Amino acid sequence: MSIYTTVSGSADMICFSHLRWGFVFQRPQHLMSRFARDRRVFFVEEPEYREVAHPQMQTSVCPKTGVRVTTPYLPDWMRDTDSIETLRTLLADLIVRENIRDYVAWFYTPMALDFADGIEPDVTVYDCMDELSLFRGAPPRLVENERELFRRSDLVFTGGTSLFESKRHHHSHVYAFPSGVDVDHFLRARSIREPLHEHAQMSRPRIGYAGVIDERMDIPLIREIAERRSNWQIVMIGPVVKIDPAALPHRDNVHWLGMKSYSDLPNYFAGWDVGIMPFAMNESTRFISPTKTPEYLAAGLPVVSTPIKDVVKPYGELGLARIAYNADEFIVACEQAMAYGMSLKWRRRVDSFLETLSWDDTWGAMNRLIADAVAVKVRTPSVMAAG
Repeated sequence: MSIYTTVSGSADMICFSHLRWGFVFQRPQHLMSRFARDRRVFFVEEPEYREVAHPQMQTSVCPKTGVRVTTPYLPDWMRDTDSIETLRTLLADLIVRENIRDYVAWFYTPMALDFADGIEPDVTVYDCMDELSLFRGAPPRLVENERELFRRSDLVFTGGTSLFESKRHHHSHVYAFPSGVDVDHFLRARSIREPLHEHAQMSRPRIGYAGVIDERMDIPLIREIAERRSNWQIVMIGPVVKIDPAALPHRDNVHWLGMKSYSDLPNYFAGWDVGIMPFAMNESTRFISPTKTPEYLAAGLPVVSTPIKDVVKPYGELGLARIAYNADEFIVACEQAMAYGMSLKWRRRVDSFLETLSWDDTWGAMNRLIADAVAVKVRTPSVMAAG
């Protein structure tokens, strides 16, 4: 079997991620679930430190997707030591144990290069979903590692158009793949009438957010909206990470419901009047392309967002989302969204636009680019990845 046939059809994939598989279901989970339909996918997480006798790499198969979630477990005593050589050995053992021969290496984090620098994949892909160097707590070496990952990669994908503009000059094969949406999944929200128990205790109107709650949230904005519209119920779904939960506004009309499963999100969206994205305008949000924008729309929710670039264009410019630059505008935009509702004409425009954002289409386009990259290597084996 030729390398072209193998990689484009059923070659294995090793994905290195800074996000855990069981975290919020987002871009890595959507894409790796689809790649796992016709190949083995090993989703390598960052190490966990536990009371284990010796370092080990454990793999469990996700029952819903078939993705092989692979986690390095290191003894607690190694927490403050350099574990790179240990991780390098564990990865090499995994490749031998699982008989991984022809494979694609897929990186979400440049930091994985510290221990994955010796692997020899047929194709290397860097799916740059965020500008991680701007996130709180980013490792000092991240920029240097990313530079090396650009050199090694055959393909670079970006999670949005603004990130594409930032990365396009660093590699000769950079492609923008903005956040997709599983339309059928969220479409169910439009026909759900039975209220959730959590919603039954809340009056209306309800405005809601679903996603990670971290330094990207505009906490003062949420607090001000809650104070000025005490009759509004603000529903916040998602894990709180990297910020002190005590710093969050705790009022009767603000509901922090924690993380919910991806399968349950349509049930929550069905009970909201507006889907909100109260992101702070700071370095960590400079290049984000929120997956919630198309998910809210597919669920039939009007959207109000702060001026995130990848929301303003195209959603704001096409009239699919309202953009607010301060608390006054955010409140007015929510009031307008609730007053005008969702006309049939608006829904038709939304649905027409969402047809261009299928995760299946995104996965298919990526698959074709991988096959093309392999074909180039077959024709010209000496060609190196662009630097």
